[in-house]
Formats: sequence, C-alpha cells, structure tokens
Amino acid sequence: MRKMRAWTVNEPGSREQLIIENRDIPVPKEAELLIKVKAASINRTDTLTRQNPSLSKPYPILGVEVSGIVTENRSSDSRFKPGSKVAGLVNHGGYAEYVTMPADRAILFHDSLSMEAAAAIPEVFLTAYQTLYWLGELEPKQKVLIHAGGSGVGTAAIQLARQISDATIFTTAGHKDKLSAAKSLGADHIINYKEEEFDEVIASITENQGIDVILDFVGASYWEKNLASCAEDARWILIGTLGGTEVRQVSLMELMQKRISLRGTLLTPRSDAYKARLTREFVEKAMPLIEFGTIKPIIHSVLPFEEAKEAHRQMENNENTGKIILKVSE
Repeated sequence: MRKMRAWTVNEPGSREQLIIENRDIPVPKEAELLIKVKAASINRTDTLTRQNPSLSKPYPILGVEVSGIVTENRSSDSRFKPGSKVAGLVNHGGYAEYVTMPADRAILFHDSLSMEAAAAIPEVFLTAYQTLYWLGELEPKQKVLIHAGGSGVGTAAIQLARQISDATIFTTAGHKDKLSAAKSLGADHIINYKEEEFDEVIASITENQGIDVILDFVGASYWEKNLASCAEDARWILIGTLGGTEVRQVSLMELMQKRISLRGTLLTPRSDAYKARLTREFVEKAMPLIEFGTIKPIIHSVLPFEEAKEAHRQMENNENTGKIILKVSE
C-alpha cells in the first residue's frame, strides 16, 4: 500500500500527544471521492476528539474539514472529474495527505477561492446555515443574537444573516478586535460581554421586545441572560457549551410564557444523508455569494502541516478570529 503522512495521537490527552504517522492512503468506496488534501481546517471537535478517553487503537486521523484535488471518483456524479477542486466535510481523516469523502458532500469551487479559503467554508458555513435557517427558521428582517461573534461559525453566521435575511444582528465577544471584525462583517450591535450585560443592552435597544433567534455557543453560564433576551416565539439554538453544561434551576414557565423553542444540535455526528441534504441547499443558496466575494470565509492563521500542535494551541486559547488552517501541500 502507498503511504501518506497523517496526524493522530500517541494516546488521548493534551495537544502534546499529537503525532505524525505514516498511514495507508485510503481506498474510496462506492459513491466516494479520493482527494489529495491541500488544506485542512482546525475545529473544536478535533480538540475534543484528541482528548476523548474512549478512543481505541488504532487511533483515528484527526480532522473533519478539507479542501483539495479529486484524484479518483467512484461515484456516478460526473462533475467530480480528476483534477476538480473540492471542499467538504469528512468522517475524520482530514489532517492527512489524502482522504476519502462522500461525493454528495463535496463542494466544487473555482479559482476565485484559494485552497485555504475553501477549507474554511464547510464546517462553519454549514453549521451557521443549519442553525440559522433549518433550526432557527430566521425570516427576513428579524432580530438575531449571535454569541462568539469572532469565532468561525460566528463570522459565517453574521454574513449569512446579513446577506440572505437582512436581519438586525446582535453579537457578543470579549475582545475589541473580534468585535471590530463582527462589525465589519455586518453586525448592527456589538456587545463586549466583559464590559456590558448583553441582556440589558438588548432590552434597551429592542425596547424589551427581545430577539427572534439566538445562536448559543456558551450554554449554562448564559442561561438566564439568553432567556431574558428571547422574544415571544423565539428560537434558541444551542450549539456549544463553552460556559458549562448544567443549569441548576430552570423556569419552565418562562419558556412556556414566551413560547420559546429550545433546540440543541451538533453537526459532526449527523448522518451522511443529513449532511448531503444540507450541503446541496447551502451550495444552491449561499455558495454563489461566496464565489462572487459577497461573503468571505475569515481566516485567522495558515500554518504548515507540521504545526498541528500550534494550531490546537491557538484554538484552545481562543486566540482566533475566524478559522485556523493547516496547509497540507502546495
């Protein structure tokens, strides 16, 4: 078997457990593509996988998001000719020189995008699109609160809400540079959560009417403030738990009185069929805006393939505004 370089772990644990191994180049199954990886994105799910004590040997190759060149097509979709440029989500294996991908999850792109920019699209933009529109049911001109406005998903969601829905956008972050970036991407109201209480700001600006859709990366520590910020019939989408997973006391009556819909989601564990449907709709509705430059993936840093440990350090220290990218090959 031909070999390739790939990042895995010596054992589950800290980023110091990351190691490069020689692994067999994967063989695509029916309906899959074999891709020569040019760039791979870092996602929080990668750091969680790295630390997962239930992992068993052989430990997986990390990475769920790549861009690259099609080298083999075992699907019936003739668009993906060898040499085509694609990006998309994979079921692990992204931090490697080759990876397989279901053809129905591949996103074709053209020379208007670099490989690094294309690798910054799938996870964050599909997550943002799913949470805003499939789960949040955001309508034109409604009000949306996007926490972690400087994150990858946050920067994607701000742009989608602005360009597709012309929403009134509130966003939170804890650093001035992240707030400035959010403002430049289309946020109407930026809130430094270290200096202001976001629920009080929202109450003042909306005259106590509240927010229609909340994208919540934080969880437990924001429970009361998010609840106070919800409008009647609000859709509150929980997509992260950076602020904890347990809420001590929950007033179900408040949820009922405002008729709030609270939904939790994770994109990575979703079925292949779900991801394929989501990819198709995203390509139809949003990809043209990216290729025309109306919406752009935001990149914090591009690091050599050998620097995955540094990439994980930047992610875990919340240094990034936008995506952290590994450049796998030229």
